[in-house]
Amino acid sequence: MIKIVDIGIKNALAFQISGKITEIDMKILLDKAKEKIKNNGNIVIFEKIDSFEGVEIAAIIEEFKYLYEIGMSNIIKFAIVTDKKWIEYIVNIEKKIFTNIQIKYFHFTEEKNAIEFLK
Repeated sequence: MIKIVDIGIKNALAFQISGKITEIDMKILLDKAKEKIKNNGNIVIFEKIDSFEGVEIAAIIEEFKYLYEIGMSNIIKFAIVTDKKWIEYIVNIEKKIFTNIQIKYFHFTEEKNAIEFLK
């Protein structure tokens, strides 16, 4: 499940993940991303992961369609907040792949720092 949250930053796409990500979750999230890009140009992303139980294949297809249509050039910063150590390793790999985006891992105890990073 994905829940859209407000972190007080106008151009932020902020959301919380718990459990499995469905196609409907992904569509809602990507529609919100399109809206933020339309209204603000560049966006920052705040992703808080409480638990992660996988992604429906249909959700992955929606994400690929979005990436083909919109791309990632409008994303300038990405903060991932979680206590899952394995995600920190993924973030370090993503930093090397997506060098034009500032990507940073934060522990739950550093959530305020994550929000400051996105400002």
